[in-house]
Amino acid sequence: MARAKVHGNGHVVFEYCQYSVPFRLIGQSLWLEITAQVLRAYHEHELVATHRRCTRPGERSTVEDHLPPQAQAYFLRDPQWCLAQARAVGPACLALVEALFAHRVLDHLRAAQGVLRLTEGYSRARLEAACARALAFGTPTYRTVKHILKHGLDQAPELFDPAPLEEPYLGGGRFSRGPADALH
Repeated sequence: MARAKVHGNGHVVFEYCQYSVPFRLIGQSLWLEITAQVLRAYHEHELVATHRRCTRPGERSTVEDHLPPQAQAYFLRDPQWCLAQARAVGPACLALVEALFAHRVLDHLRAAQGVLRLTEGYSRARLEAACARALAFGTPTYRTVKHILKHGLDQAPELFDPAPLEEPYLGGGRFSRGPADALH
């Protein structure tokens, strides 16, 4: 048996693994019964959660019923839902969400949901323009898109794209020496 406190995210931690418990127990201390295969959590001698034992540090076991209603809605808006919504907004929004999901999808799920939630305060056309601008700057993040919309940068003129040089400058600097001079 071990003691563990329920963290603000509704999980207890044992050996660097997280296990969900009912959200009403946030801040409470629970007793954990641990076997090689199962972890059981008890609050005042009442079994409140049972999980298959996690094997790798950082692993998380979550039961949706343990989460508050608003958090359950988060899990219903999975990556496929986000991609479908982004596709409905436009190609730049879809590209931005795909860029968010390129690495570690679950870590960026909330960011993608946040980008899509911006349609509650801004039009789809503005969101699409903001996503295109964020992609052009190489910063496809929620914070960037939100900043662009907040400051109206999505409505600013297009970015200046300088014409490439016809011939690259091959001359040396005013005080530079050639390789043969450097050896003397």
